[in-house]
Amino acid sequence: MRVRRSGSAVLAAVILALEGAAITVIGVIELFALGSGDASSIPSGVALIVLTFIGAAALVAFALGVLRHASWARSGGIVLQVLGIALALAALGIQPTPWSFVLVIGVAGIAGLVALIATVRREGADDPRLRRRDAIDDE
Repeated sequence: MRVRRSGSAVLAAVILALEGAAITVIGVIELFALGSGDASSIPSGVALIVLTFIGAAALVAFALGVLRHASWARSGGIVLQVLGIALALAALGIQPTPWSFVLVIGVAGIAGLVALIATVRREGADDPRLRRRDAIDDE
């Protein structure tokens, strides 16, 4: 039986994939900066780049998992959206405030969080494993 993807799941997957692509671009920029000698510590720079690419791969995996109705992907995506929102809020304390960063990260995080929560609510309602026993007996 094939379950139809909800609009919120597709939106959440698109947001997660775009965030993964953006972090990949940041990783490539870091890689070029390391190659040009802009790093004060080569081992720390390499570690940062590796972690950046791991984070990007995780976001892409979450995007694919959301499309496949995987609960691990929805929960992992929610955690990363909350972290993004926290990062945007923390950036408000920097002077001068990097408004473009705060807005892009904050809006993407909020939109992703809302889409993922909507997906959880919709797919949770369709999942017979998550229904109460008396509700199943009434059907």
